[in-house]
Amino acid sequence: MIALLLRDLRLAIRAGGGFGLGLAFFLIVVVLVPFGVGSDRALLAAIAPGILWVGALLACLLSLDRIFALDHEDGSLDLLATAPIPLEGVVAMKAAAHWVTTGLPLTLAAPGLGLLLNLPAAGYGWLAASLALGTPALSMIGSFGAALTVGLKRGGLLLSLLVLPLYVPTLIFGAEAVARGIDGRDTGTPLLMLAAITLAATALLPFAAAAAIRINLR
Repeated sequence: MIALLLRDLRLAIRAGGGFGLGLAFFLIVVVLVPFGVGSDRALLAAIAPGILWVGALLACLLSLDRIFALDHEDGSLDLLATAPIPLEGVVAMKAAAHWVTTGLPLTLAAPGLGLLLNLPAAGYGWLAASLALGTPALSMIGSFGAALTVGLKRGGLLLSLLVLPLYVPTLIFGAEAVARGIDGRDTGTPLLMLAAITLAATALLPFAAAAAIRINLR
């Protein structure tokens, strides 16, 4: 499984598997928002937590359809399904590779991009912490959606429709954690909810995604 993880990381970097695409999209969203809402610094500071989380969520969505699509096209997915390693482990490693190449860079870059939205100084640490807790859930949920749509023509659009509603709780608690941190209120509840969503997704969704892949490969 470690070899599979390293393989997916190399493909993401060398073969245009989405590495850097999410960061570029995130940057574009953050740069365009001030043009749309104006240069009012107080307004930008008020909406910064929500905008940064929405941008990170949509950036994660960009490369979800590539998690299993390339392996399905070249027949690698059939080999992985019959390999001695559990298919659930394959799903978990692919979700981990997606997070390392998408979620982790977004988490590291978000505080810097927060400067463009006049994010208050108290929010930078909470923004990084909430993204670190929440983005693994985005990758795991996205892997489940990608497993449901693997092999379908124009599956990317259907994938977005399936995954976006499942992303809403993570978005709500992530933005709320940053907003509470800025206001000096307790952030324990939203951060615990983010951690719970990530743990639940990691524990349950690999089995659901593996079952969906087996059905789609029949």
